[in-house]
Amino acid sequence: MNRVLVLGAGKIGGTIARFLADCGDYEVTVADVDASALDRLPQSGHAIQTRQMDLTDTAQLASAIPAGGAVISALSFKLNPAVARAALEGGASYFDLTEDVQTTRAVMEVAEDAKPGQIFMPQCGLAPGFVGIVGHHLAQQFDELDTCHMRVGALPTFPTRMLKYNLTWSTDGLINEYCNPCEAIVHGNVVDVQALEGVETFSIDGVAYEAFNTSGGLGTLCRTLEGKARTLDYKTIRYQGHRQLAHFLVNELRMRDDRENLKEILERAVPMTNQDVVIVFVTATGKKDGRYLQISDARKIYNATVDDQPWSAIQITTASGMCTAVDLHFAGKLPNRGFTRQEQIGLQDFLANHFGQYYALGEHRGVQVDTMSVEDAGVTEA
Repeated sequence: MNRVLVLGAGKIGGTIARFLADCGDYEVTVADVDASALDRLPQSGHAIQTRQMDLTDTAQLASAIPAGGAVISALSFKLNPAVARAALEGGASYFDLTEDVQTTRAVMEVAEDAKPGQIFMPQCGLAPGFVGIVGHHLAQQFDELDTCHMRVGALPTFPTRMLKYNLTWSTDGLINEYCNPCEAIVHGNVVDVQALEGVETFSIDGVAYEAFNTSGGLGTLCRTLEGKARTLDYKTIRYQGHRQLAHFLVNELRMRDDRENLKEILERAVPMTNQDVVIVFVTATGKKDGRYLQISDARKIYNATVDDQPWSAIQITTASGMCTAVDLHFAGKLPNRGFTRQEQIGLQDFLANHFGQYYALGEHRGVQVDTMSVEDAGVTEA
């Protein structure tokens, strides 16, 4: 049995714990400071151990590290560098879901001292995560890569009110995406572009959407494709009209400088939902056998009930991204030591994994994944 410590008993941490426990190959412990969150963990046919502990206390954290196992952080990105250091000292591999660029750089530094068999793999979710695996896979299909455009959205199935949005995951992560600079490759150079800019509009299956720059979604792909791509960018998909209100809130009201109050406002006023859909749309162009070609990968993943447990689409996609990375590590299909990038996972290896199959087209254990008909409706400038 592989031993895994999941830090954070929220929606995503609880889903990760349940997925791993249900497969029968993992001995899972979940730790959180909030006893009520531990009590709300989704029940499994396999035992999930729980520990109430202060995750900012280095001594308590060190006592819970499973030597030779794995630590999965489903915590706020602010806590992850300390968790990575605890994993290093405790002899465990480390995985997280962060979209925060500085946090990833801190984990990269910790990974320099990794021991054989110990890897440090941040950004193991949807975006960053699966979308980077798809983007890298498409990029490899060309003799000469030109562009790679990556678009992802986690959206309510039934949008209401002016924002046309519901909270589906970390509010801290959402604010980071809307406020922090975004990496991209423009004319062959890695540059920073501004969040909430670069607005484009398009339709998918007759529904109108917009997409705009957000931070962190590319993960480490800019560095991997530097010198190979003329253009590489990542944008978040929303229903049309959302970006204008987000821009007003973040920039014109200057809430980017008061993020704690912004978080309070969002969590008080924007309801959560489990009725959602995740859209992944990646397009790459380049030369293959002397011809200029375009290849696309487009998927819609819906909320579903699996083994009598209702899951939102963002829970399914984020947890399956994490669990696939952990499972491939224990199966010996990832590098054996140090910092590991998402794009080091092959797309076919990912989709063949029993966790990764939740992204495969068709239906897997009640989760429906559809391909999409995408119609470009042009690009507008904000």
